[in-house]
Amino acid sequence: MTEAELPDGTDGGAPAAAPESGDGPGAGGGAARRRPSPRWLAGGFAALLAAVLGLALFWQFSEPAACAAALAAPPLERLGPMVERAGPMVERAGPPVGATVYKGKASHYDGGSSGGNCSLPGPPANRLYVALGSSQYAGSAACGSFLDVTGPKGTVRVMVLDRCAGCTNNKIDLSRQAFAKIADLSQGIVPVRYRAAVDPPLPGPLTFRLKSGVSPYWFAVQVGNHGNPVKSVAAKRGGSSWRAAKRGSDNYWVIDGGIGPGPYSIRVTDVYGHQAVATGIRLAPRQVQRGTVRMYDPTPAAAGSPGPSASSVPRNTPAPSASSTPDPATPTGADPSGQPVAAAGRPGPVGCG
Repeated sequence: MTEAELPDGTDGGAPAAAPESGDGPGAGGGAARRRPSPRWLAGGFAALLAAVLGLALFWQFSEPAACAAALAAPPLERLGPMVERAGPMVERAGPPVGATVYKGKASHYDGGSSGGNCSLPGPPANRLYVALGSSQYAGSAACGSFLDVTGPKGTVRVMVLDRCAGCTNNKIDLSRQAFAKIADLSQGIVPVRYRAAVDPPLPGPLTFRLKSGVSPYWFAVQVGNHGNPVKSVAAKRGGSSWRAAKRGSDNYWVIDGGIGPGPYSIRVTDVYGHQAVATGIRLAPRQVQRGTVRMYDPTPAAAGSPGPSASSVPRNTPAPSASSTPDPATPTGADPSGQPVAAAGRPGPVGCG
């Protein structure tokens, strides 16, 4: 700073002493009162701002605020059930399984004589069926399994037959007959709770239906009367090795390249670990071939309660005869082509084959 830029009352050295009361330019001479430096004002403002910010940070990270944040965010172990049950928040892909209860809404529709997106020969004889949203339909993984649905008037057991393209947030679409058992049809849409029917009574032994167009060079089979969602299917011919099939969105299990002209052995495993093997399945497209081996022990579990765990079910015990269980939801049994149900060859034992 040059001498011309020095403030009044300074001479380039120490600042002038402050005048006494009454001194100043308007008091008849004497040194002028020194005005505060702009740099001092800026420093004071910065100090004040830092103090305010420090107080805010202290409040934010004080113990009460930290406790409030901890209470607002649930621990990780609590997120699992919340994700499974809270449809409007997160939808988990996969069919309903286990004891999880889902909260949602139900509407109704009439599927006529169609087997729905599951490509079944037809609806169950009692016409108690359901269409699931794409997330729970899961590319046909839910097909042929059962749900227990509870509404304002009661509970009904339904078979998964179809996919509901517009169903989200755990919304399901019941057949008119099923909806009428839990609510008045005039209500249109009602709140419901539903869960998987684990190990439901089976209407009979496993059935197998080969797709139109199968040949020794392309294999596709649909499995029926399995009760629980199917996890995997494998097939083989004669003494060859097992070949895993891939699930299609139309509920057929496909082996590209085929496995020969048959007859075939088919191994079915469900999501709870039950496993059964049938043999003597012929290369007969579009015919429902009925074996004599069941997916699991036909003893019905209590309504609405999970069945035995996979480890509690014998996996190498011959299945009982078909006449020992009730028939809660038997499919029509007629192929859309009008062909009769054909008897399969003698099935193999339950187990890994």
